[in-house]
Amino acid sequence: MKTSASGRAHVLRTAFLLGAAGIAVAAPSVAFAQEEEELAQPADTKAGSGNEILVTATKREQTLQDVPVAVSVTTGEAIQRAEIRDLKDLQTIVPSLRVTQLQSSANTNFIIRGFGNGANNAGIEPSVGVFVDGVYRSRTAAQVNDLPNVSRIEVLRGPQSTLFGKNASAGVISIVTEEPQFDLGGSVEASYGNYNAMVAKAYITGPLSDNVAASIAGGWSGRDGYNKDLGTGNRTNERNRWFVRGQLLIEPSTDFKARLIADYDSIDEICCGVVNLKRSAATSVIEGLGGKVTDAAHPFENVVYSNFDSTNDIKNWGLSAQLDYNVGPLTLTSITAYRKSTAVTAQDPDFSSADLIYPIGADVDLDTFTQELRLTAEIADKASILLGAFYINEKVNQTGELKWGTQARAYANALVQSLSGGALGIPALETAFGTYEGNPAKYTGQFFKATTGNDETFGLDSEALSIFGQFDYEVLPGLTLTLGGNYTKDVKDYSASIVGSDIFSQIDFNNPAYAGFRQTLLYQGGLAQQVGAAMSLGRSATAQEIANFAVAQPVVYGQINTAVGTYAAANANNAAVNPLNPLKALQYLPQFLPVPNSVEDGHVSDDDFTYTIRLAYDLSPEVNIYASYATGFKAASVNLSRDSRPFAADAAALGSAGLLKVNQTFGTRYADPEKSKVYEFGLKGNWGIASTNVAVFKQEIEGFQSNIFTGTGFALANAGKQSTFGVEFEGMVEPTNGLTFNLGVTYLDPKYDDFKFSAVGDLTGTRPAGIPEWTIVVGGQYE
Repeated sequence: MKTSASGRAHVLRTAFLLGAAGIAVAAPSVAFAQEEEELAQPADTKAGSGNEILVTATKREQTLQDVPVAVSVTTGEAIQRAEIRDLKDLQTIVPSLRVTQLQSSANTNFIIRGFGNGANNAGIEPSVGVFVDGVYRSRTAAQVNDLPNVSRIEVLRGPQSTLFGKNASAGVISIVTEEPQFDLGGSVEASYGNYNAMVAKAYITGPLSDNVAASIAGGWSGRDGYNKDLGTGNRTNERNRWFVRGQLLIEPSTDFKARLIADYDSIDEICCGVVNLKRSAATSVIEGLGGKVTDAAHPFENVVYSNFDSTNDIKNWGLSAQLDYNVGPLTLTSITAYRKSTAVTAQDPDFSSADLIYPIGADVDLDTFTQELRLTAEIADKASILLGAFYINEKVNQTGELKWGTQARAYANALVQSLSGGALGIPALETAFGTYEGNPAKYTGQFFKATTGNDETFGLDSEALSIFGQFDYEVLPGLTLTLGGNYTKDVKDYSASIVGSDIFSQIDFNNPAYAGFRQTLLYQGGLAQQVGAAMSLGRSATAQEIANFAVAQPVVYGQINTAVGTYAAANANNAAVNPLNPLKALQYLPQFLPVPNSVEDGHVSDDDFTYTIRLAYDLSPEVNIYASYATGFKAASVNLSRDSRPFAADAAALGSAGLLKVNQTFGTRYADPEKSKVYEFGLKGNWGIASTNVAVFKQEIEGFQSNIFTGTGFALANAGKQSTFGVEFEGMVEPTNGLTFNLGVTYLDPKYDDFKFSAVGDLTGTRPAGIPEWTIVVGGQYE
């Protein structure tokens, strides 16, 4: 049995797998995969056996060799052999795919060729479309459970909007499960690994009548957490998932087929703990309160500190019906589906055992209806045509809260003392603000009071229609021209409301009533600074040093005192030099301007036409090449978070309407659409004992929807332009019967060509974070 430092369990298989390794290298730093993985063939079947992998990437059945697009196909056998339990595992054998899990499994991001987004905000639709048996899964909460009985997984790289109707601007992950069979069959699987990892799966299929077959698959996987939480005493990053999936296949004639599917899956885990590796300026403050952040002596021992367990509770269920009807050379397909997803997640946002912030909770409820119609036809053996329409109606409802914990007040007091050089504290501020408002006790005990904070409600209703088609024509023997197009109309209505009870964040430090307070602080600070300079201290003078200086040098002191007093009086209402400005960093939960309102209608509508042009040529029966140009489109994404802010362009209108809040800031309500285009050249070869796929591409993204972490939240904004040059290689060789070696390599060179106005400054010319330069997958197998 193989084990790894990350705690992933592996089981013995009859096949002996050689040299399994996944390596991701990102310049200038190097990061090695923590898990020793069993690797399957990246994109081809066993060459020596003469078998062919059939794929439906182009919505019609073709062999992988004949599909002139960049696609990696992983068969059900390879998935089982490589212990791929979910889509997150798939990246271990598909080098151009990267899957990143954030604070919960519901916040998982799929990235193809360095391009992808959608996590951390339910209003951001992903750029990588995920489809299960042709049904669109719009959010990661509906995508991340254990895989059912899978026939194959196809990963299509680059824009696919002329084949898939929704959000395929970066690529598509298409999961195809096994259809019910008319012969009785089934399977049972059980395994046990380290950290008490257990997997149990079962599948049975067979006929109910001469023209009706059924199948049912179910499974459960569990594992102890491989992080020890020394704050709660429990383990985190555990696994507890199960699913059940039933299907009916009805074939009353050779020209008609109906496939009905019902599925349900559940995730209920303590996840996802974050290990702090370094101390920060706040670490000593937290430790002073009796909390812990990190074990400095043993930073790599998978130890975390929290004061409550994280919640990761996700439920999904869905119904779908696929109807296929053949009329001569024509095939009409209808896929109707309804899906329901709920995700209840909560994390300790201060990442410490101190009780600073109550759980950041988010309950997301997602209802999705989709309808797809397709018509395909083969014309005179030289041409094929696909016409389709895709409709989606989706509702997202999200509630959440963020509240101060019982130690937040003490923590904030320590920070205020640090920021003011010990001159101020939370009680002193409460008294001062109350006194200058005429009620000294008004704020007593109210700043950073436990259980005060935000109660949040967000909503999003979206509707989209796509009309798409593709035409393939063999213009010369072996030379095929492909033309495709997609028109999409997308409409969204959104709402956001936050009821805030954090009093400190509602204080206007520039309130004219506080002029006397600001003048006093300016005078005290200026006097200490100027006396310190006069005494050549290299710092501000203390109260005792000022008193001694006044006695020792009364003339100079008198001059300083007069000048500082004059300055303080003149600038008491000057916002630029307000001595309270440093405390704005603690106004973390300002009042929120709800939307829609009389200025912002909470509505966004987009449409676009995208297209594909491709030439493919068969150099020989073993080798073909292709060149293509494709464009992609993803509609506006809405900011469903406490970081939603009015656009600066609406400031004047909001002010005129009397809607601006105290301490109003501006940002984005939504990000505009993103558009992609890809130039690509590819080669595919299959010589029996060896096969290879090579793709060279240049990818450009206009208006990339970026959700950048700012330290206290996430800023949703459009990057002006992001581009990536890349090379992909997948190869397999079978030197002798039963022995195969596989190699997959992806090279990516991305950069922000234009991103001047990001929330963290001008990022133009920099490399986007989290994209490895080299990804290498090596595998071997002997049967």
